Amino acid sequence: MAEDTEKKPAGEKEAAATNGEAPQLSVLTQYVKDLSFESPGAPLSLRPREKAPAININVNVTANPLADTDYDVNVTLNAIGKDGEDVLFNVELVYGGVFRISGFPQEHVMPLVFVECPRLLFPFARQIVAECTRNGGFPPLMIDPIDFGKMFQQRVAEEQAKAKVTN
Repeated sequence: MAEDTEKKPAGEKEAAATNGEAPQLSVLTQYVKDLSFESPGAPLSLRPREKAPAININVNVTANPLADTDYDVNVTLNAIGKDGEDVLFNVELVYGGVFRISGFPQEHVMPLVFVECPRLLFPFARQIVAECTRNGGFPPLMIDPIDFGKMFQQRVAEEQAKAKVTN
């Protein structure tokens, strides 16, 4: 009798044993759902400055099931550059992907959808934002990496706190 000596990540053997198939996360497609760039003060807002503009970046992740194993995941990035009260630029991007997730235990699906899927989409969304700001006459805005795991944990904690308040 042959013995399975292949090393697998923790949880992978039990996942395969759970439903008889090897765990799989596949990117079916990626797309720009919405993109907007505004530079309301151009060309005056493009003049040289003594100090860097204040930049506020907001990130959100949403997901919708499309089928039993398919999920539409959207990463929304909104970046606003200001000089005092003057808006220099405002870029909004909703970047999506359709993912197929199969063979994982049910308790692993939501972390995959809200952590791994956005992590895979982020470099592409980051590049689009950088190109928009560069094409708008500003230096490319290179958004720092985002800890989607921490965002997911905060979201779960907030939902648990809301559940305790309503009960």
